[in-house]
Amino acid sequence: MSRLRTCLVVLALLFSVQAPWAAALNLPVQVNVSGDVATANIGNPLLPPLADMTFDFEDVSGLNTSSLGLTATLVSPLDTGLLARLPGGLLNTIPNTLPLLVTVEPPLTGGLSFRTVRVEVHTHLLPYTAGSSLRLFKASLGGAFVDITDEIAPGSVRARGTTGGFSQFLILVDLRYTSTVVAAKITALRNRVNTLPWSERQPFHALIDRAEAAVAVEDFVDALDATQDIADRALARAGTHLLDEWRAARNGDNQAGDLIAGAATLKFSIAYLRDYGD
Repeated sequence: MSRLRTCLVVLALLFSVQAPWAAALNLPVQVNVSGDVATANIGNPLLPPLADMTFDFEDVSGLNTSSLGLTATLVSPLDTGLLARLPGGLLNTIPNTLPLLVTVEPPLTGGLSFRTVRVEVHTHLLPYTAGSSLRLFKASLGGAFVDITDEIAPGSVRARGTTGGFSQFLILVDLRYTSTVVAAKITALRNRVNTLPWSERQPFHALIDRAEAAVAVEDFVDALDATQDIADRALARAGTHLLDEWRAARNGDNQAGDLIAGAATLKFSIAYLRDYGD
């Protein structure tokens, strides 16, 4: 039996033990840590995993198997409460073959801190195609989900995104116009810049304006350059002019990390618009 077919059989068996879509189903998770990287296999450890995740941290401290606080749940693709948290209404759907919600809530006293983390969800249950509409979304607990994708790669699918904080992740099919997604990401960056010290705002707003104007005239080279400049400036200002640490104690403000992550996902969507249109 192929790996994909085995995974699908396992998924079907997991759901068959309860009334269809009656409740979320918690999954076993095995977490390992090596240096600045944490990995998690999701599913029965005696069977092929339904998915595995990699967390590649920058400037991390306090990372261990217990400080990550990771749980995984199979949810209903028809869960109205969950669907209400998605930005695109009927244009966002939870894949039936992998309705997986991963929650990362580091314990308050676990000591975990970092600037950014690159998250990868890898699964054989979703097929990869060039120009795929699969995206990695993130939300705070109970909050609205936003697209944080900065890469969709083969193998079968590897959905990657960068974030300056946690906690919940979903892979979704996103059928919104790409121009709408780009506009939403630009607005999100503007809103985050508006929380910075006054002295830091104008240079970031100028770069965002430049990226937006370049997209409007389909000058994707300049749009991507301006977006990269946002990330570069945030990194250069980190730790001196910008706060740059997410803490498990929830007493920090990761300004630089959020800007770096926001620029990364905006860059992905601009490149997607260039390559595949709206």
